[in-house]
Amino acid sequence: LNTEISAVTQKFSENVLDATNAWELVVADESRLAGLPESARAAARQSFLQKNPGPASRPGWRFTLHAPSFLPVMKYALDESLRREVWTATAGIGRAAPHDNTALIPQILALRDAKARLLGRPQFADLILRRRMAKSGAAALAFVENLHARLAPAFAREQHELESYKATQANAAPGPLEPWETAFWSEKFRQARLDFDEEQLRPYLPIEGVLSGLFRLVETLFGVRLTERATVFIEPGSNREPPSGAVEVWHPEVKFYELHDADGRHLGSFYADWHPRESKRGGAWMNFFETGGPRPGGKFAPHLGIIAGNLTAPVPGRPALLTHDEVTTIFHEFGHLLHHLLGEVEVKSLNGVRVTWDFVELPSQIMENWVWERAGLDFVARHYETGAPLPEDVFRKMRATRSFLAATAMMRMLAFSKLDLDLHLHAAELAGRSPAEIEAWLRPRLADYLPHYRTEPPSFAPRFTHIFAESVGYAAGYYSYKWAEVLEADAFTRFLKEGVLNPATGRDFRQKILARGNGAPPEQLFRDFLGRDPDPAADLARCGLGA
Repeated sequence: LNTEISAVTQKFSENVLDATNAWELVVADESRLAGLPESARAAARQSFLQKNPGPASRPGWRFTLHAPSFLPVMKYALDESLRREVWTATAGIGRAAPHDNTALIPQILALRDAKARLLGRPQFADLILRRRMAKSGAAALAFVENLHARLAPAFAREQHELESYKATQANAAPGPLEPWETAFWSEKFRQARLDFDEEQLRPYLPIEGVLSGLFRLVETLFGVRLTERATVFIEPGSNREPPSGAVEVWHPEVKFYELHDADGRHLGSFYADWHPRESKRGGAWMNFFETGGPRPGGKFAPHLGIIAGNLTAPVPGRPALLTHDEVTTIFHEFGHLLHHLLGEVEVKSLNGVRVTWDFVELPSQIMENWVWERAGLDFVARHYETGAPLPEDVFRKMRATRSFLAATAMMRMLAFSKLDLDLHLHAAELAGRSPAEIEAWLRPRLADYLPHYRTEPPSFAPRFTHIFAESVGYAAGYYSYKWAEVLEADAFTRFLKEGVLNPATGRDFRQKILARGNGAPPEQLFRDFLGRDPDPAADLARCGLGA
């Protein structure tokens, strides 16, 4: 069963990657690009010229399904037909030959269900969650449904406000939006209500400055030192040897860093690989290659890891200028990396990120908070030409966006969690049903978790790599993001009280959370740091949704 699950989930992952890379849209008429930020136009132009060598004077802008390419189209393009074309392609990932995942989903569910029953559990969710904080599939689902009930009124209000805004601007009667309109009108609504366009932030967020600032912030909080090593890329098949002291990497863009303690102890090293390539999986992630830690005789074996993403790439004459969301992603994944690199547990299987899945997102998600705090943002946000800090009025407007359509953003996470749990809790009931029947079964169960669209979008499941692209991964565990968000929002209240740059609080977080891995139950680790059990009110209050 494990072998079969591994093979089928690997095929699911390959199909998503291949389907993503198989699609492109070349726009020859520049008028169709109206509304797109200059950064998106420049990236599309560069992509076209890279794929179509020839005279640089030829018109052409190339768009793909990689996030830095398609997201600006969905948010800014005035041409609705362009947005619809890109949305249709995105929604179709994993739904058509030769990269069709729809038939793999019931196969994966059945294999996981069979494994659970073989091991004495009624279904896969209970097998997976028995040693996590939730303990059972029913408890995880109750958590999701309880949050849904608390968010439902705010979610309905936000949808009504967005529909009303669009109707006013379009001089039409209010009604459901099309799915390819949501990001566009949400951005227009945000700009109108908050007088803020997130493109204002890009010049202040060059990737090298962001990484340098992140490193200095981490050094301040956790008492460590980060240094970059020289790297070399050697073409496969070459007989070249790496220069002395250089670290060999798999692509010229990859960098290598070392992390040392304040006393000089080598805690670990990591590779960083930030920009999209066709051979590279989508999204952003951290992973570990080697788990070190304390060794006999007082020695310490360094850890080794990787942090990767698919962030906005540089264009000729200008560095990679990131969005605030992309900076948040870097901080998130670096939180995972720190959890690995700062592990001090002697038993490898209990060290670093090898904690319960619904606790593992606490160290990553808590790092995102510094991107919303002035003191934290000042480390990373400097104008790429002048070095000037982010203007205070821009910061205040950016900060206000955190509560803008917050219930809608949270409900999206709950929808993914509900889909995940429903499929795994009811795998036996769904056995033998066709992909179309499974999708029809899911639709009413998710209706109150999703916006009501004029055109009903297909299920996200065929491209849901979090739960179907690995043998386990986030299967029956996507709720963990929200579960851990409740934990980290509450834990961060201690930083807010004692100082977001307070080294003593940072060291305490390092010693009581990051260093201890799974060396004690997660409930105990949380209490050790905060002094009490978690309170979900902090998460809702942070986004202006009440206690």
